[in-house]
Amino acid sequence: MNDGSGSSSVGGGGNLLYLTDEQLRKGIEAMFFAYRGFTADPDRILEEFGYGRAHHRALHFIHRSPGTTVNNLLAILGVTKQSLNRVLRTLIEDGLVESHVGKSDKRERNLVLTEAGEALEQKLSDAQRRRMRAAYRKAGPEAVAGFRRVLEEMMDPEMRRQFSSLRGDAP
Repeated sequence: MNDGSGSSSVGGGGNLLYLTDEQLRKGIEAMFFAYRGFTADPDRILEEFGYGRAHHRALHFIHRSPGTTVNNLLAILGVTKQSLNRVLRTLIEDGLVESHVGKSDKRERNLVLTEAGEALEQKLSDAQRRRMRAAYRKAGPEAVAGFRRVLEEMMDPEMRRQFSSLRGDAP
């Protein structure tokens, strides 16, 4: 509940959270540093292959939705077709992703990970899960739920819909 003074009541009690510019700046900086930590382990693995974060994101979302279309991946990643095609071309040439002509629409390309692609995706995700699991355990369930809520509230409505559909939630 906002009382108009720039403060919000948290948890419905008298516990006030003052959202000053300084506190928001600290939150923004924490996000930057947390993102560096979150991506550091996968970045080291990707470097061995000469890949970047775009390759990781493509592998992740193809794994999450086997058979996804290039157009769907474009919408999720929010990148240009040219940029995605460069990433996919590399992943396909390196035997990590297969592209199949769509069954109902021959213009579509459906993407699936190969065994090697699954293995690399697993290695990348395991590194991030270890870091996230440790942080979640230290923070506790209330902090985890609050963190998730904050992340979802930061998403644009269309991104939140895409996120919900990946989780299998109702729109």
